[in-house]
Amino acid sequence: MASSLRHFAGLGCFPAAAFSSGSTCFLRRDIPNFCAFVALRPIRPPAAATAPAKPPASPSPPMEEHRQAVPIPCHSGDSPPALSAAAVPKTPLRLGIVGFGNFGQFIAGGVQRQGHAVLAASRSDYSDYCARHDIRFFRSVDALCEEQPDVLLICSSILSTEGVVRAIPFHKLRPDTIVADVLSVKEFPRNLLLEVLPPGFGIICTHPMFGPESGKHGWGKLPFVFDKVRVTEDGVQVAKCDQFLSIFEQEGCRMVEMSCTEHDRYAAGSQFITHTIGRVLSQLNLKSTPINTKGYETLLQLTKNTVSDSFDLYHGLFMYNINATEQLDNLEMAFEKVRQMLSGRLHDFIRKQIVERAAPVPTDPSGKLANGLSSSPAARLL
Repeated sequence: MASSLRHFAGLGCFPAAAFSSGSTCFLRRDIPNFCAFVALRPIRPPAAATAPAKPPASPSPPMEEHRQAVPIPCHSGDSPPALSAAAVPKTPLRLGIVGFGNFGQFIAGGVQRQGHAVLAASRSDYSDYCARHDIRFFRSVDALCEEQPDVLLICSSILSTEGVVRAIPFHKLRPDTIVADVLSVKEFPRNLLLEVLPPGFGIICTHPMFGPESGKHGWGKLPFVFDKVRVTEDGVQVAKCDQFLSIFEQEGCRMVEMSCTEHDRYAAGSQFITHTIGRVLSQLNLKSTPINTKGYETLLQLTKNTVSDSFDLYHGLFMYNINATEQLDNLEMAFEKVRQMLSGRLHDFIRKQIVERAAPVPTDPSGKLANGLSSSPAARLL
């Protein structure tokens, strides 16, 4: 049910029966809590219950203007008008994380540092960890969705994302919920979320270009890529979108707004190549030596960083980025070109040694060769 504040604002008053039926909760949860606005201006006291009902008279223009300025009580049956993002109260977000492994826990730390609440659900039991870090843990995604978080963040692996997203009970969430992901590929989750999510849900595709290792000393100046795939231009949803992105901005990230297509093209030439080189070096079983150069230590650190991530991540970077195959082919051709350059130079060097630089025959001071023969041309003919 795609419901927005703009849609409700045009419907006028609902009958009282509509709020006493089973659809009461679904209708009301589409409407922001306007109780916070009640104290801003005095509300006109209601008429006495014994007063006879009078047909409403057409108010004069000044009265009409005054009537519209009075805030609507939160118990009123009338639907409130849509608010601009600036007018929405900035209350802390309730952010649900689906997939609470190493990276999900890493992101949760930044969310909490910015004063927002974290709810987590995962296949593995992280209840002890969550109890120590003031995080509500749910043993199923269904139970988490019943809490209706403002933002649902998908932190599953690339390979399991489709199954995870298709199993989310979206009917238990508010129809203006924002769903975001942190996958290292972007076109795949964008297309998946557009296909599966109900029309009213917001979609933000993000990629923190760092992880628990590279971001362990802080997120300052580390790039955070995002694409607002589908977010309403005004009202509560865009305000929550801005709050969500401000988490990473306030943590010091370098915010980079970029389309999912552009991201995947850049990432294939940077992140995928980096992981590929690290995986290749790991096959050489490189060891530290007593004479390490700075460059060699950099290679050792690169190998350590890449193999610390699961192979599923590397496999996902290859399978779900259409640019990865081209980069792998380019890397193979580049390696072969370097091999040919080395072989060609070696061939030229050996040829000079064999053909163009014949070694001189040793002689003694009397002009005799080492075998006792004369070195004169005539003697060499004998």
